[in-house]
Order: sequence, then structure tokens, then C-alpha cells
Amino acid sequence: MQPIITYKERCRTCYSCVRTCPVKAIKVDEGYAEIIYERCIGCGNCLNCPQKAKVVVDRMVKTQELLASGDPVVAVLGCSFPAFFHSYTPGQLVAGLKSLGFHEVHEGAYGARMIAPHYASEIARTDRPLISTHCPAVVDLIERHYPKLLPNLMPVVSPMVAMGRFIKEALGPQAKVVYLSTCIAAKFEIQSPEVASLVDVVLTYSEIELFFRRRGITPANLTEAAFDGIDPQQGRMFTLSGGPLRALDIATDFLDTETVAAEGESHTLEIVRDLAAGRISPRYVDLRFCDGGCVDGPGKNRDLTNLFKRNLIIRYNSSNIPYRTAAHYRSAVSPAQLSQSFQDKSIKLPAPKGDDVRRILHATAKFSQGDELNCRACGYATCREHAVAVFQGLADIGMCLPYNLRKMEEDRGLLMQKYELMSRELDKQLGEDMIIGDDRENAAVVDLIRQVGPTPTTVLIRGETGTGKELTARAIHRLSTRADKPLVTVNCTTLADSLLESELFGHKKGAFTGAIADRKGLFEAADGGTIFLDEIGDITPKLQAELLRLLDQGEVRPVGGTAVKRVNVRLIAATNKDLEQGVRDGWFREDLYYRLNVFSIDLPPLRERTESIPILSRHFLEKARKKLNKRLTGIEERAVTAMRNYRWPGNIREMQNIIERAAVLSQDGVVRLENLPSIFREIFEERAGVLPGVRRTSFKAERETHVVRLERNLILRYLEESGGNVSKAARLADLPRRTFYRLLEKNGISVQRKLERTLGAVYEELQ
Repeated sequence: MQPIITYKERCRTCYSCVRTCPVKAIKVDEGYAEIIYERCIGCGNCLNCPQKAKVVVDRMVKTQELLASGDPVVAVLGCSFPAFFHSYTPGQLVAGLKSLGFHEVHEGAYGARMIAPHYASEIARTDRPLISTHCPAVVDLIERHYPKLLPNLMPVVSPMVAMGRFIKEALGPQAKVVYLSTCIAAKFEIQSPEVASLVDVVLTYSEIELFFRRRGITPANLTEAAFDGIDPQQGRMFTLSGGPLRALDIATDFLDTETVAAEGESHTLEIVRDLAAGRISPRYVDLRFCDGGCVDGPGKNRDLTNLFKRNLIIRYNSSNIPYRTAAHYRSAVSPAQLSQSFQDKSIKLPAPKGDDVRRILHATAKFSQGDELNCRACGYATCREHAVAVFQGLADIGMCLPYNLRKMEEDRGLLMQKYELMSRELDKQLGEDMIIGDDRENAAVVDLIRQVGPTPTTVLIRGETGTGKELTARAIHRLSTRADKPLVTVNCTTLADSLLESELFGHKKGAFTGAIADRKGLFEAADGGTIFLDEIGDITPKLQAELLRLLDQGEVRPVGGTAVKRVNVRLIAATNKDLEQGVRDGWFREDLYYRLNVFSIDLPPLRERTESIPILSRHFLEKARKKLNKRLTGIEERAVTAMRNYRWPGNIREMQNIIERAAVLSQDGVVRLENLPSIFREIFEERAGVLPGVRRTSFKAERETHVVRLERNLILRYLEESGGNVSKAARLADLPRRTFYRLLEKNGISVQRKLERTLGAVYEELQ
């Protein structure tokens, strides 16, 4: 397992890791940034992710397994430990580690003393510039990105590896070594086969502190214990800035150009580039990748300044440090084999040509040098570096922030244009002219709308299906102070109970099957505006209770959530049911009824507004003309007369649909009685004898009319008695089924429609 892993669900592609990675070992793909381990040098910069998407793999389980194995397990403290564990003494830290089960505790600084003679020997006998190898990040940098400098690497192991070899030679190969450090690169270092046998686990100081907490160990309460192994003496200075030269016995002075020492990412990269280009050629180059030395490694204590930590190291070195050096260490000598070889681990990426880079730049609207802003928002220093990374498959073209902003601005302009056009069209369709009519009932409704519109009062709209309850709600919203805020419409009969609750109040991720993410409810989406709940009489008691809580407290709680959110929403409800009867029968909450019925508007059915039928018919004919793009000049008087005498069970919605159908059938631009359903012809003929100004027909014609109507009524009666079953109706009429079907076709009767409207009108006239 790699030492650093990425949690995809946390990654928000902020490109922080790309920006901070010195070798661009990050690949942005499929919406998240992942580490390219073949290019990674283990510097740990990507662990500063603001979303905590990249974390160090927990190796405490592996450590616990080693401690439970029965083999001697030795803890080796990196030389920066006094700057991290400063709340208790070094002796108490040793006691705490031994309480965890460690057999011995050593100072890793002794490893620097062991490799010092080998450094001196190599510097003395080699003519080419030598680069230190005590920092694994520097070694990985050269092996993976500057293989040209492989011959310049000091062929000596790091202090950590030297300590591992020393301990295993003294205690035997069965001994296990756990190295504690601020260094993340050390976790990468022990993955190589030749090092893995010498150091078993690398833990950060933070992991050890967590280990203490899990075991309930407080080192500050323990009696101090002595270190094991050998006193490193001046090796303890290795962690400080400039310390490696002293710990490795490399003499230098201020004007020395043969020995170069540098720390930090920028200085290290500059020197490596200079060496690779042949611009400098010192005898020895001492490099450490972390600013401030190992004391400021990735696993450092971030609460302390570098100067304070330096003082802690110096104070610790000058104190009386207890040591209990066992006999097998006093007689031990430094391992003879501390050499190390290195190899080319670089991966070859495709090199783009000029046209390739130019094509990618053009794709992000960079056509001239002035267009290349080099803002680094994508994580790359220049636009051209980003283009190269796109060509190499390391970056996504959509990472360019200025391009995205420009694109969003363009899209925003287009959306605004579409919004304006749609708003104008909606204003035309849903304007005040939709509530039209010259009857007294309509005038009374309009007056109520004008009175309640500007107020925040909850409104309950009552009326039969198709009487215009939603149009009334829209008119109220347009006249309110919330007209510039959204009007959200919900039909409570179209969704199941559980889905409606989620739709209204939202849900949390995992609240139910299919809830793969948090979702806002419509009440939250309508915050500041108006929500219209159509057919509110159909909601369940559970939803009634949730709705009552919202009306009382102004709070919504998503399904599966515990936190509530305050919303400011005006509620308009509508129903075609008798809520008072619902309260008496127990299917509608009485308290909710009184919260809804603050201001009630009763919409009259169309059969009570016959005076407005002519103007409504002309209005719907004009809408049909625009919709069908067809020349329509008017409606003949016979058709209007029939419509005024029709019962309109579907109210205004039915009227609009019938006129649109008639407009489709019209041949000469005039909607005639013959274009309407047959029931209208029957109504007109039925009323012809009593309507003034209507010409009477002959005896023969009137007899034929009555015969046809009687035949139709008989067929409808048989269908009614058979429940709409044609075969059964034919048996009741003592007619062959095929003959009965011909009679259905002759009289224009559709069984699939169940004839509810036609039967209702016929039987009402027969009474």
C-alpha cells in the first residue's frame, strides 16, 4: 500500500495539491486529483490539502502486530523528536514508548555519526560533485526526475537505514525496527526491497501520540527511563539548519565554494538544476528538501515556530541525558556495509510539439501571448506548462480558471437572454388577462385577489377541478411583495407519500434507498418566495404534521436529518375536497385546517358563469390560433349557445381543450357547432324549441332527431348497466356484439372514456 492515499469523495479539484507539488506528480482525472507514485518524491506537500483529501496511511495496525509478535521491537526516534514531544521530558517519552511494548528506544541521530566516516572517505577520493543522500526526498528527486545526476549521489545509506542495519546486526535479524520521524519520504524509502529488510515501519510523531491516546498512556505521568543504544552526541545537531555538516564532520567556512549546503524546496531545486546544467561544480552538496531542516518536516509540530523548536533541540543537547547502553552495543562496531546504489526510476512522458501546445492553448481561448495570464490557478506556473501537462495526460483542459470564468460569463449572458424571453412569454401566458370574465362571481374573485395579494397571509383556494386554482395562486403571487422571488408549484397527488416528503423538505444522503447525495427541498428552494400546494387535501397525516410544524415555527427538517433550517415562505394551498368534512371524518387535521383557512377564496364552477362563456370562448380561440399557427376568425353563434347550456364538469380546463380540438377541426377559420363534440349538437337541438330566435325544423326532421337521441340513450343505459363491458351490454340488448359495435360507432360513443360526462348530461336532462 502506498504511504499517501486520496479520498476521492473529499477531493473538490481545488488544485491545491497540484500547486504545491514541486515535481507535478499529481494527475487530475475524472473530477479528482490523484498521486502519480512513479513521479512522487514523498515531500508531503500534498498533505496540506484544505479538504483533507490526501492523508498518510495509518501504520499503527502493522506496529501493533509487530509488538504482539514476541520478537524484540526497537523504536528509533528521529533527531527532531524534542521539538515535537516538548510537553514531557525525553525520559518520560522513552518510558511511554516502552509502555507501548517497545523493547528498546534509540536516538536516530547516532545513524548520522555512523555514516560520517563514509562521507569523508567519498569526498576525499572522488573528483566529481557529490550530492548527499541522507534526505530520501532528494534521492527520489534525482532518481525520478534528474537521472543524469545519479553518478553524483553519495553511495551511502541514510542515517535511518544505518540505524536499522546496526540494530539488526546487534540483536539479530529477528529484531524489528520502527522509525519515528517527521519525514514522509522515509515511508516511501522503506518500500524499496533492500531497505525494507532493515526498517520495518516508519511512523510519524502524530501517529505515536495517537497510539498513546488509544492505549490510555500519558507519558507526563510516568517515571523517566534511560535511552538504549549509543549516545549520538553532536549527531543531535543533524536536524537543525546547517546541522548535517557538523554531524557528518564536514568542515567549511563562510567563503567556501567547494562545500554547498541548502535547505528547502526552492533552494534544493535550484541547485539540482544548476548541477544538471553544469553551471556549478562544487566538491560536495548537502541538500535537505524541507525548509528549516528535518525539524520542519511534513509531520512537524505546526503550533511552534522554527526558532522555538531550534532552541528546544539545543537545550536538549546540552542537558544531562540518561543512557543505559547494553553490553552488546558497547562492543558493537558500526556496520561495515553502509553503501548504497541508485537507479534510474524516471518515466518518459510524451513530448509535445509546438503545434500540440498551440492547439491546447487555442482550446482555452489563448490565441496570443497577451491571452496567457499565467495566473497559476490551475496549479502550473504558466499556461504553456499546463498545456504540456494536458498533452501528457496529467491535467485536464478544464482546469483553466480564466477560461472557465469567461465561459461562465458568456453562458450567463445567454441564459439571461433566454430568461428574459421566457419571462416575457410567461407574462403573456400567465398575465392578468388569464383571469377574465364579465360575470359577478369572477369580479368578486378578482377583488379578493387584489386585497390579499400584497399581504403575507396564507390563502386557501377552493374549487372544482379545472376552475383555475393555479392561475389564481399565480395572480396572488404577482401582486405580492415577493413577486421577484420564486413561485414553486407542487401537485400533491402526483407523488407518493415518501417522495412528496423528500420533495417538500429535502433529504440527507443515505436517508433512503437512492438518496446518494444531500438534496434541498422545495420549501428551502422557495425561501423568500411563495409555494403553492395544489390538492392539499390528498396529503397524508404524517405530512400534515410536518406542514403544521413548518407553518408554526418556520423551520424545515430534511428526511433523515436532525438539523433544521429556518425558511420564510408564503403558503398558498388549493383543494377540491370538503376539508370541513375531512376534519369531521378524521382524515384532515383540525389544527392544520385552521392554519390554512386564514383567507379563503371560493372559485365558482363554469356552469355558474354562463355570462362569461362568450368572452372565454374568444380568449381560448385566440390562444389556439397562436398555438396552432392557424387562421381562425371566430366562433359561430350556435356553438356559443350550445356551450352556454353545457354543464362543463371539467370547467375552464375542459373548455380550453374542447375549443382547441374544434380549432383543429375547423376548415374555414370559423369554429362551428359541428366541430364541437356531439353532445353540444344534442344540447343545441334539445334547446332549439325553447330558444327564441332559433328556426324550427320539420316534423320529419324533429322525429328523426328524437329517434336518434332515444337510440343513443338506450345504448348508454345498457353500457351503464354492464359497467362499460360491450359484450355484456350487447347480451342485455339482445343484439349481436358486432351490431352493437356498429351502433357505438354510429353514435360516436367511445367506451374507453367511460362516458361519465355524457351520461351525466343525458340523465340530468331525462329527469
